[in-house]
Amino acid sequence: MIALSEHLCFKTYAVSRYITGIYKPYLDEISLTYPQYLVMLVLWENGEMNIGKIGEHLYLDNGTLTPLLKRMEKNNLVNRIRSKNDERVVLISLTENGKALKEKAKHVPGSVQRCFHLDMKKKKQLMSGLDEILSTQSNSKI
Repeated sequence: MIALSEHLCFKTYAVSRYITGIYKPYLDEISLTYPQYLVMLVLWENGEMNIGKIGEHLYLDNGTLTPLLKRMEKNNLVNRIRSKNDERVVLISLTENGKALKEKAKHVPGSVQRCFHLDMKKKKQLMSGLDEILSTQSNSKI
């Protein structure tokens, strides 16, 4: 049997929880949860998108995203509008409040990055390794 400390799945799970915890106080300041912040990052970067495209960026399915986006709509961060060309498609766009939040969230990445004490070379290596793992997702069944 392989020891828990030797399981990649455990290490990535533990790191994910650790990173999410670091983000929490910064996101609490701007009234966002971590998943909401990720959606906002995608929309700030890309503008209006359908739910499927957001899901591709975040590696999430529509069933996970839909309730999250409904809460964000209630909080006046996004608009959910059915496409005029295809009513099955729901387009997500930022409200004025959602756009304004970008400025308030500007400090978050730098604040979090300082908590890791990683130089840029080490960060790039880590990101490259994680990208390599994520790239296998489309080639394998989960």
